[in-house]
Amino acid sequence: MASAEPGRWSTARTPYLREVMEALSPSSPIERVVLMAGAQVGKTECGLNWVGFVIHHAPGPMLLVEPSLETTKRVSRQRLDALIEATPELAERVKDPRSRDSGNTLLMKEFPGGVLILTGANSAVGLRSMPVRYLMLDEVDAYPGDVQGEGDPVELAMQRTVTFRRRKIYLCSTPTLKGLSRIERAYLESDRRVFEVPCDGCGRYLALAWRDIVWPEGRPEEAAWRCPYCETHHSEWRKPALLAAGRWRATASGDGRTAGFHLSSLYSPWLAWGEIARDFVAAKDDPARLKVWVNTKLAETWEDRLGESLDPAGLMSRREDFGLEPIPREVAILTAGVDVQTDRLEVELVGWGRDEESWSLDYRVIWGDPSAPKVWADLDEYLARRYPHATLPQGLFVEAACIDTGGHHTLAAYDYCRGKERRRIFAIKGAAGPRPIWPRRPGKANKGRIHLFTVGVDAAKETIYARLPKAPPGPGAMHFPRSRDLAWFEQLTAEHCVTRYVKGHPKREWVKDAGRRNEALDCRVYAYAALHALIAMGLRLNERADAIPKEPVAKTDKPVVSPAAAPQASRRRAIKSTYL
Repeated sequence: MASAEPGRWSTARTPYLREVMEALSPSSPIERVVLMAGAQVGKTECGLNWVGFVIHHAPGPMLLVEPSLETTKRVSRQRLDALIEATPELAERVKDPRSRDSGNTLLMKEFPGGVLILTGANSAVGLRSMPVRYLMLDEVDAYPGDVQGEGDPVELAMQRTVTFRRRKIYLCSTPTLKGLSRIERAYLESDRRVFEVPCDGCGRYLALAWRDIVWPEGRPEEAAWRCPYCETHHSEWRKPALLAAGRWRATASGDGRTAGFHLSSLYSPWLAWGEIARDFVAAKDDPARLKVWVNTKLAETWEDRLGESLDPAGLMSRREDFGLEPIPREVAILTAGVDVQTDRLEVELVGWGRDEESWSLDYRVIWGDPSAPKVWADLDEYLARRYPHATLPQGLFVEAACIDTGGHHTLAAYDYCRGKERRRIFAIKGAAGPRPIWPRRPGKANKGRIHLFTVGVDAAKETIYARLPKAPPGPGAMHFPRSRDLAWFEQLTAEHCVTRYVKGHPKREWVKDAGRRNEALDCRVYAYAALHALIAMGLRLNERADAIPKEPVAKTDKPVVSPAAAPQASRRRAIKSTYL
C-alpha cells in the first residue's frame, strides 16, 4: 500500500541508507541527522524504519512532524499503520486501534516505554505538546515560515528535545529555493557527506553528478554515467553493483554533532537515468518545470531573481500578429481572470496550448459600478461567448474563470459567483505564502456563504515571472498580441520578489513597485489559477492540445456542448468536480 515494492525491508536495495540509519541508532554520537535528497530515494521510508526501531529496541517519547495535519493523517493511515500491521514485533507492542483503550489513534501510538505523537507543522499546539527524546521532521522545506504567530515550526519542535542529553533529530526533505531552504541550511551546517561509487574503468570513487550523465543525440532513454576521468560508460544495469560498492565521504568538518547526507535521484533504484534524462529534456525549456526538476531530481536548490531583470519594453517588442478572430490553432483551452476595482472590472482571456504555452487573446476593461448589476451582466455575456478558432469549426468556450473577491465590492462579487460553479466560474481570494496555486477544497466561512477558493498567488507569480523572459514558442512560453500597449506590460511586470528576515528567518514577499499599477498581473494570476482548477478536475492539457486538427475542419450541424456543461460520468463525479 505504501510502496511500489511491498514486502520486507532490504537495505541491500538502497545501500546508501545504511550509514544514515546507523547515525540514527543510539550507539552513534551523532545528535542530528540531515538528509537532503531527491525523489524516490527512500528518505521518508528511512525515517519510518527509525520509528519502528525506536518502538522495538529503544523506546522513548517521539514526535513525528509532517508539513500539515492533513499530510500527517495520510501518513499515519497509509504508511505508519501499514508498517505496524505488517511487522509482528511492532504489532505486539502497539495495540490494535479497534481494541478498547488501545492507545492507538490517528495521531498517537502508545507502546511499552514510550509514545509516538504525530502532528503537522501548521499546528502550534501539536509542536509544544510534550518533551521528546526523538524527533523526526519530514519534508521540512514545505513547513510554513511561522506557525500561528508562535515562530518557526522547526525551532518549536526542537525545543521539545532540549531536556534529553542523548536526543536524536532527523531532518529530511527535497530542497526548494536557495537562501530559503531549511534542509540546505541544515546540510551546510553539517559535515556534508556525499555518496561515491567506484568507476569500472579507473577505480576512482566519484559522486554521481548530472554533468556526467550522457546519452546519444535524441535518445535520452539510453542515458548512462560517464566517468569524467577515464570516460568509461556505465549503463543503467550497472547501478545496483555501483551502489553496493559505494561509500560516504565527508567534505566538511561540520560541528561534530550533525551528520549531513546529500542524495540526488541519480542514486535511486526506482528511477532510471533514462527517465531522469527524459524528464530533463521535457523541462529544460520551461523555467517553472526545470525548477521542479532541479529540486526533486538533483536535490539542489533553485536560485532565481524574479522580476529584477524584466523589461516592459523588451517584452513589448515580442508582440505578434494574432487575436480573437480567429484564435490561433495551437490554443486548446480558454480561461479568464477577472480583477474587481472600484469603478470597473478588468478581464484577461488566455488561451492555453501544449505544455502550458499561453496566448493573451484579449484584455478589456468593463467600466461601471460593480455594486450595480449591469457591469456583471456585461461580464456574464463576455464569459458565455463562443470564440472562433483557426481549425475548430465550432470554436472554443471559456472553460473556467476566476473572479477576485478579496478586494473591492466583495459582496457584489459573491452574488455574481453564486450558483455558477457548474459553469466553472469560481469566487477566489489570493493568499501569499507557500501554498498551492489551487486549493484542494474551498472554504465557506464568508459573508456570502458561497464556496470560496483561496489561490496561492505567490506560486502563480513565481511561475509567470520565470516564464516571461523566455521567447516563444515552446513549453511555458507566453505570446502577446500586437494590440497591447506599454502600459499593459508595465502592469504585468509591476512587482518583484524580495527576501526579508522575520525574527531571524528568511521570508519571500512580492512587493509592488511604487507608483505602478498591477491589474494586468493580477488578471494573469487568476487566469492561470483557473487553468489549475481545470487540471485539478481532471483536464489533460497536452491531450487536448494534441487533438486539435492542424487544418480547418468543415462545420457540421452537430450541436456544440460547452465542456463545462457536458454530462459527467456519474452524479458523484459531478459533485466532486464542481465542489458542490
